Amino acid sequence: MAIHPSAIIDSKAEIHSSVEVGPYAVIDAQVVLGPGCWVGPHVHLTGDLMAGPNCQFHTGSVMGDAPQDGKYDGAPTRCRIGSGNVFREHVTVHRSNSMEEDTVIGNENYFMAHAHVGHNCRVGHKNIFANGALLGGHVVMEDEAFLSGHCAVHQFVRIGRLAMMQGHAGLSKDLPPYMMSTGINMMCGLNTVGLRRAGLTLSERTELKRLYHHLFSAKIPLSEAVIQGQELFSAASSQHVLDFIQGSTRGICKDVRQGSPVRGGQGGG
Repeated sequence: MAIHPSAIIDSKAEIHSSVEVGPYAVIDAQVVLGPGCWVGPHVHLTGDLMAGPNCQFHTGSVMGDAPQDGKYDGAPTRCRIGSGNVFREHVTVHRSNSMEEDTVIGNENYFMAHAHVGHNCRVGHKNIFANGALLGGHVVMEDEAFLSGHCAVHQFVRIGRLAMMQGHAGLSKDLPPYMMSTGINMMCGLNTVGLRRAGLTLSERTELKRLYHHLFSAKIPLSEAVIQGQELFSAASSQHVLDFIQGSTRGICKDVRQGSPVRGGQGGG
């Protein structure tokens, strides 16, 4: 273990022997770091925080601090981080606001400088947060999504697999899998580049394009379009989109050509 002499590590912290800790880093009690982690200068790891192998915490990042929630009562809540994540300069990830739920980060996510993950968020695997991307509390993010610079996501929103937010976009509605958002609660088609890079076949991509037009260009309510879509589209990726929409409680973003965002996933029109 390579620990800079200026680092402050609580004797109760559980640090694997292979972990490297840079100057002026602070690691509090209850923190658990797996093998191969790297803790850069001025990092603060605190609270009931567990991080898996090979995570990188760059200068000034703060993990596991108390939630920014006026109702938080000081309970010893938790933050759980998987393996292979990269947290660049001044990224913040807050622990949950109650004992019933943790803040959870999956594996191999990349958080660029000044990104923020609020309390009780659940982030999946291989997502990318560009500089300044922000998640409010309780956001659920699936896998391989991309948040561009300075995106903002309202609390309780869901973001589907391989979705993408354009720069400065904002969400207070759910963004379905494979879609691209622009502006506030608007979509502008599929994340076509991301789908190709992820290895979706031409057949899958073509069906998703047809599904998008069926759902968001039709003159029928979204709830009816979803029911019809379950009969018309058979690919697993298409069914994932339909299931995601049916599970929405906040409503679904709308295509830019349709005007204001659609209402609830079951009843929007």
